[in-house]
Amino acid sequence: MRKRLAIITALAACTLPYAASAHPHIFVESRLEVIGGPDGMVQELRNVWRFDEVFSSSVLLDFDKNTDLKLDEGELAELGETMRTSLGDYHYFTALTMNGATVGVQKPDVIHVTFKDGQILVFFSVKPDKPMPLKGRLTFGIYDPTMYTAIDFPTDKDLVAEGPAFAKCQHKVVRPDPDEVLSQNSTSLTDAFFNDPTGTDMSKMFATRLELTC
Repeated sequence: MRKRLAIITALAACTLPYAASAHPHIFVESRLEVIGGPDGMVQELRNVWRFDEVFSSSVLLDFDKNTDLKLDEGELAELGETMRTSLGDYHYFTALTMNGATVGVQKPDVIHVTFKDGQILVFFSVKPDKPMPLKGRLTFGIYDPTMYTAIDFPTDKDLVAEGPAFAKCQHKVVRPDPDEVLSQNSTSLTDAFFNDPTGTDMSKMFATRLELTC
């Protein structure tokens, strides 16, 4: 039970003070597909996450109830439901904006999990919690606001917009330079941290994102 709680805490970083979680302990390679519907609206965001081998091994040890050194269908389903529940408070690490305003996401119906070549792979889709027309400036990113999990897109092709509705939009993958972000925002970041060290969402400024202008 103790290890189960540790895994859940790591997945969502639910109980870690912001300052203590400023260095990543979990590493994820991600792919994000933004799907545009025929009605000119953002339909859903499809995620693929590949967790690092060290963390994957910890998850295996905790969820492998029959100790056969693999995760069977039931064990994988339990892991997926644990993630679906625990990551809800963090919007499934999904960051959406529409003309500068934050857009939330709905809870996914299911999170699919597989264990392959010693690594946990996660597949799921989320939908915006309000209509998101392809108009103006839109941004899409995946990041952990606690900085406990480092989420990386290996190539720009791992952040894509799919669907004919995006043909009218200009696409750009933004990979912020940490030194530039700190230099340009040092005063505001310092003030925000000291005003609320546990709630300051600094990591959004460092997150790789897809920007669309439609």
